[in-house]
Amino acid sequence: DFAHTYDLPVLPVVIPDDADPKTFDVGNDAFTDNGKLANSDFLDGLDVETGKRTVIDRLAEAGQGEGTINYRLRDWLVSRQRYWGCPIPVVHCADCGIVPIPKDDLPVVLPEDIDFKSPGNPLNRHPTWKHVDCPACGQPAERDTDTFDTFMDSSWYFARFCSPEADTPVTQQDGEYWLPVDQYIGGIEHAILHLLYSRFFMRAMRDAGHLCLDEPFAGLFTQGMVNHATYRDDAGEWLEPSRVVENDDGGFTRADNGASVTVGRIEKMSKSKKNTIDPTDVIAAYGADTARWFILSDSPPDRDMEWTDAGVQGAFRFVNRISRLVLDNNERLPMPGTSPAGGDENSVALRRAVHQAITDVTNDLEKFHYNRAVAHLYELVNAISAAAKNVDVSGGALREALETIVRLIGPMMPHLAEEMWRVVGRDSLICDEAWPVADMSLLVADSVTLAIQVNGKLRGTMEFAAGADQEAVESAARAVQNVADSIGDSDVRKVIYVPNKLVNFVV
Repeated sequence: DFAHTYDLPVLPVVIPDDADPKTFDVGNDAFTDNGKLANSDFLDGLDVETGKRTVIDRLAEAGQGEGTINYRLRDWLVSRQRYWGCPIPVVHCADCGIVPIPKDDLPVVLPEDIDFKSPGNPLNRHPTWKHVDCPACGQPAERDTDTFDTFMDSSWYFARFCSPEADTPVTQQDGEYWLPVDQYIGGIEHAILHLLYSRFFMRAMRDAGHLCLDEPFAGLFTQGMVNHATYRDDAGEWLEPSRVVENDDGGFTRADNGASVTVGRIEKMSKSKKNTIDPTDVIAAYGADTARWFILSDSPPDRDMEWTDAGVQGAFRFVNRISRLVLDNNERLPMPGTSPAGGDENSVALRRAVHQAITDVTNDLEKFHYNRAVAHLYELVNAISAAAKNVDVSGGALREALETIVRLIGPMMPHLAEEMWRVVGRDSLICDEAWPVADMSLLVADSVTLAIQVNGKLRGTMEFAAGADQEAVESAARAVQNVADSIGDSDVRKVIYVPNKLVNFVV
């Protein structure tokens, strides 16, 4: 921003892996993803992490520095003064001190006749549970009345799932078959501590002979929070969204007495500020598929999203649109299994849109880009809607299109998908069907859109036949008015041509 404000040159040092350093234009926003280094001398072409190690190695070889790892570890406070949790298996003896419970006496079981009404630690108040004999000397002693942090459970439960019937935490054979966990999905608040504790447990179980693994999880994905506006009345009371009404003038009042309401910041849903939405109300009014679709479509899943009534209503309209699209065109469909091949150019164009959507949605789902998958499904519905108005589009192509959109929405709108699957004449469950596979031969474009640049800045685009030779592209590109104006009387010192992608005039 500073450079753009004062018209300063911006030299990118990290660019996308598939970008050409000579033609890459940083634009208005810095590239912040992982990529390769550029304009960095001996580091050019390396990824960022490799570049860091290379710099450290160079400095070490020159005797100007050395690489170090800074650890920021703290002691883990594992005790909690509450009933729910794993009992800490030790007793406190006046003569022997802290004594572990013998293995034969494990596990320590919590008492069931517990009093939760009185303040303080419920286990410490229990009349008998804590009183035991010391395992070492036999004298009266007391159990530890604290319980473990729940991270002690959640940090290794996935290993126990592998061997639920075993009398050990997990068997080596089951652990080797099932672990590590392929994908960990959790909130950002657990992305550090829970992972740290899980790795600790995995190594402890390895050292104890239970497992042969070092790492518990192969992949990590942290989802964002669901946010909502906050509301307070003149008395300072926090109000649930269901108790607030928006007036015609844009103001907000209490639904029960019409008192003025102040709209606060959009924050993470919390009980304390009452800015929560009851999902059962949304499901009752719009259906579960609407709620699911809105959550997936609003923003990338790793970012926070704002829950809005307008967004829910928009999702509901799309649910109905898909339903109408299938119901309105069902009579035109030939028997299931009819080949979609053949037909006029409109049928081919529809099939190309369908198979492009299969490719895009599949890639997006595999990368957790759910909002992008939703966007591609919107595009496909638009394409099918337009094609359905054309009487020349073949029934086979239309059946393929409708069946494909129903299958692609299956993971996101399963209830609607199952209903529409029956509408198009299928007797199976869509959840048992194989995921659609794109016919790549349909995705070979006859023409491509080339970017035309002058000194790396976009000055126009043009349609060319796929694989057009450089001379024809260069000649046509020079004739574009905006390009000609940008070149002016300057000498063209170099022309960079990337087939089917861009032509760049360096002046």
